[in-house]
Amino acid sequence: METDQSQPPLNIGILALPETTPLSVYGLYEIFSTVGRVWGALTGERHETRQIRPAILAKTLGQFQSSIGTPIAPHRTLDDPGPLDILIVTDIRLPFDETAPSRWVEEMAWTRRLVDGGTQVCSVCTGAIFLAEAGLLDGNDAASHWSAAPLFRDRYPNVHFKPERILCNSGREGRLITTGGASSWEDLALHIIARYCGREEAARMAKLFVLGDRSDGQLPYAVMARPRDHSDAVIAECQVWLADNYTIANPVTRLVERSGLAERTFKRRFKQATGYAPVAYVQALRMEEAKQMLESGDQSPEEIAASVGYEDPTFFRRLFKRHAGVTPSRYRQRYRFDPGLH
Repeated sequence: METDQSQPPLNIGILALPETTPLSVYGLYEIFSTVGRVWGALTGERHETRQIRPAILAKTLGQFQSSIGTPIAPHRTLDDPGPLDILIVTDIRLPFDETAPSRWVEEMAWTRRLVDGGTQVCSVCTGAIFLAEAGLLDGNDAASHWSAAPLFRDRYPNVHFKPERILCNSGREGRLITTGGASSWEDLALHIIARYCGREEAARMAKLFVLGDRSDGQLPYAVMARPRDHSDAVIAECQVWLADNYTIANPVTRLVERSGLAERTFKRRFKQATGYAPVAYVQALRMEEAKQMLESGDQSPEEIAASVGYEDPTFFRRLFKRHAGVTPSRYRQRYRFDPGLH
């Protein structure tokens, strides 16, 4: 698997407070740690992706109990955070403890310095309370958990609370981002990955971690299984040829001819070597190409059908839905990540 060496890793600090809940801390850490490192090993797909280097930050080193009792183990301190491109303030447990801000004095002052210095700062769910308490959201829109609306109304009247938003540009020319409810850390992670590592990598992570609307099941997230390793040189040569020619008409017939084997023998050996029947293998290659085109281009489903080898758009749509669990149009809606934030 190749990684993009032209850009240094993106350094992301995940700030944990004593009042923090651990879900987003460890969820963000795992997803960011996976960017550019796992997809190729699972699928065999080679790609160049900027990697992310996350670190859990706290005022002091040493494991401490989160607000629900699960331990949090920081990697670095505020005095020695290492390189830092983005800071994410994670969830704070509700109901809000009005004495908590007195314990955040150092963290708030440190965060204000980061913002003034140009660092991108984001919050997850109720982490927006920390940013509001630090005075960073005054006069700006902000998202948080919907149940925090009365708190923002009464305690932070200068903040324009937006309970309907999932991702919210909260000022400083887009360098402050707040998010909605508890699971919005997933949306924030995909937004950051799309913005700094590319929309394609955001789509890969959404598929790998099955993020987003799961009402259509898991098929919209699935990709072609990596063909098994084998020692059949004839079939391996056919796979190499097919990788560049799967869009032609009747590719399986051409494969049989190239192999020099009897048709029944070829199909048996192909299935034994790759784990796929030849027709299923061709269909999987075509569907993966169609997915890539839907994710990154603007061609219509009819144009994509023709590009991957299907003259009948209706047949293509039916086959695509069988493989992906959704129509081509629905699939495009899922994975067209916009790295901008309005």
